[in-house]
Amino acid sequence: MTTSSTTQRPPATIVFIFGGSGDLNYRKLTPALYNLFLDNYLPEQFEVVGIGRTQYTDDSFRERLLEGIQEFSRRKNGPEDSWKTFSPHIRYLKLDGGDASAYHLIGDLVSEREAEWNTHANIIFYMSVAPQLVPDIANNLSQLSFCGDKSRVRIVVEKPFGHDLQSARELNALLLTHFAEEQIYRIDHYLGKETVQNLLALRFANTLFEPIWNHNYVEYVQLTAAETVGLEGRGGYYEGSGALRDMIQNHLLQLLCMVAMEPPTSFEADEIRNKKVDVLRAMRRVAPDQVDQVAVRAQYGAGKKGDKESPAYREEEGVNPESMTETFAAVTFFCDNWRWEGTPFYVRTGKHLAEKSSVITVQFRPAPHYAFPNEATKTWQHNCLIISIQPDMNIRLRFQAKRPGQQLALDPVEMEFNYNTAFTEQQPEAYETLLLDVMAGDATLFMRADQVDEAWQIVMPILDHWASQTDPASMPTYAPGSWGPAEADKLIAQQGFSWNNE
Repeated sequence: MTTSSTTQRPPATIVFIFGGSGDLNYRKLTPALYNLFLDNYLPEQFEVVGIGRTQYTDDSFRERLLEGIQEFSRRKNGPEDSWKTFSPHIRYLKLDGGDASAYHLIGDLVSEREAEWNTHANIIFYMSVAPQLVPDIANNLSQLSFCGDKSRVRIVVEKPFGHDLQSARELNALLLTHFAEEQIYRIDHYLGKETVQNLLALRFANTLFEPIWNHNYVEYVQLTAAETVGLEGRGGYYEGSGALRDMIQNHLLQLLCMVAMEPPTSFEADEIRNKKVDVLRAMRRVAPDQVDQVAVRAQYGAGKKGDKESPAYREEEGVNPESMTETFAAVTFFCDNWRWEGTPFYVRTGKHLAEKSSVITVQFRPAPHYAFPNEATKTWQHNCLIISIQPDMNIRLRFQAKRPGQQLALDPVEMEFNYNTAFTEQQPEAYETLLLDVMAGDATLFMRADQVDEAWQIVMPILDHWASQTDPASMPTYAPGSWGPAEADKLIAQQGFSWNNE
């Protein structure tokens, strides 16, 4: 997220993608780089090097990536000659990330390109690999002398960043042994979405909202990340993760930070991240005996979605028949500071839910009704700000208006800002924004080590309590295509509220 009015092209850059033959590069990374190339954001001197164990030639690797662009890119076909111009910048390096003796190949390639370009290049190592492979790769990269150059070498680490607090701390310690903090980019693709970035503009560029953005006027905040799909063949991975780890610990807590943070004094990366850490540090920690009062988990059961029968989670391939891994999680958080004291933040996520949506709902406290006759307020609803991140990208403000006619009757109405109708420009994909930021050395949208640590501290009491519950019969279930278990409705009903399912 470049904060200058004009985006300068980065200097000469080499991007090494560990796991280059994998799905993330095929679906997201190379399509994003190609769109940056089409938009003239890449430097004139650049190279993208896929690293993997699969046998590819440069040409066969390029053909494979072109298939991914044609299937998954927001622009499946660029200008006729664009791929012919872009593809020579791609090459493939067959290398086992665990083989330390092969890393000289990376150093040799860097030396060749820098000699050819007659300049030092920015060097980016993207870890598009299983989390357990990252430590070995980081250790092996450290043998390359140029990796100590903080000004031009960066390492990008995908989530999940650790499996729990202890493993996250160990991974941070290992990375910081070989790289400086400013070289490490812990990526969360949610933060690259246009509507997420627009939260900063909405809050801090408008005097309309800031005076009422506090516990005096906000009754509650809801954050929902709902998926309609199930495991999609990822049972083995999901069994070791679950909804709380997979979505809440990273994506949703980061969104919560952007909603709750104090105004920054500048848009420098560390100033923004300092404000986010302040929110996480103010989050109320849950005592073990209070977990059941603030957190709910469940698994989807068997059922019918549309015309198709859907198996229960425990019947999915790769899943333990007595699994205690949650596919739905809902948690009530409190941020104990002056701005948000007493205001609940309700967070939920799940698979096989009714709709695919990521939505933030800010509900304001009710206005006094006493000035209106009873019949005027029968359809009264609270003022509400609804921020849709995906698949719809819009911001809606709900308020009361008089219904046309001779009688004084009020109805809720909405004003809407919609990205697709307000702007003619194509919206960049999240990975486009984030990859360009890495090239530019802008870490605003990336997590710092202390952010990761604080986020794990917040969820660990819940994870530990759930881990102590081992009776498979105690796990609540919900029907595929629903909005989750009844227990989630009861959770929010404790304060007299209900989930926003619009």
